[in-house]
Parts: sequence; C-alpha cells; structure tokens
Amino acid sequence: MIGAYNLLIGLHIIAVIAWMAGLMMLPRLYAYHTETAPAGSEFDAHFQRWEGKLLKIILNPAMILVWVLGLSLIYVDSQVRGISFLWEPWMLTKIAGIVFMTGWSHFLGRARKGFVAGRRDRTAKFWRMTNELPFLAAIVMVLAVTTKFANH
Repeated sequence: MIGAYNLLIGLHIIAVIAWMAGLMMLPRLYAYHTETAPAGSEFDAHFQRWEGKLLKIILNPAMILVWVLGLSLIYVDSQVRGISFLWEPWMLTKIAGIVFMTGWSHFLGRARKGFVAGRRDRTAKFWRMTNELPFLAAIVMVLAVTTKFANH
C-alpha cells in the first residue's frame, strides 16, 4: 500500500511540474506573439500552432492529471486519517492555489482564442508581468504542504 501511495505522490508531482511548465511558458509565448507577429501574418500562424500544441499536449492534460491524482490522494488520505485534514489551514491554502491555477489555465486558454481571432487583448508587458504568478502560487502551496504551518 505504501509503495502505491508513494507512486501516486510521485506521479502527482510529475504532473504538477508539467502543468507549471505550461503555465509559465504560455504567457511568455503570448508576450512574444503580441510583440512580433502581426495578426494574419505567417509568424502569427506559427505562434498559434505553438500555443495550441502547448495547451493541447502539455498544459491541459497535465492539469487533468493533477486533478485526478490529487483527488486520488485526498481519497486515500481520507481513508487513513479522515476528511478533517481538508479544513486545516495548510490544505485550504493548497486548495486556494489549485483553484487559482485552474482559473489561470482557463484564462490562458481563452486568451488564445483572442489571438486566433486576430485580437491582441493584452499587452506584452501584461503577459510578462503575470508570467510568474503560477510560480509564486506554487511557492506558497509547497511551503504550506511541507511545513503544514508548524509553529515548532
């Protein structure tokens, strides 16, 4: 049982890494796309392909795996220690981070639709400034989970 649980944790971490990579790379692509590829240009079409592949091959599947594996971990943990851990501050912090990153993923997907429609709804500066938001959220989440906000 412990080996399977550890495997589940490992797969969850790998999925999180892939999701984070997509969350951090896509806004950077959007910044370059905004700056260098006029709507309708050949370069615009290349960026759209790259962004679409990043969403469909890495970001969205990784996000789904994170959710499936994370909910599986919650299920296993709840069988061992009950469900009350879901209300602990460290877990509520992690859940808030997951909700933020899921919302951010959907925001990035909607932004791609704007590029496909030939719009540049945000500036390159916006994309650069927001590029690190998922990483900042991950720092808070990892520290919450690893310390469990212990006072000792």
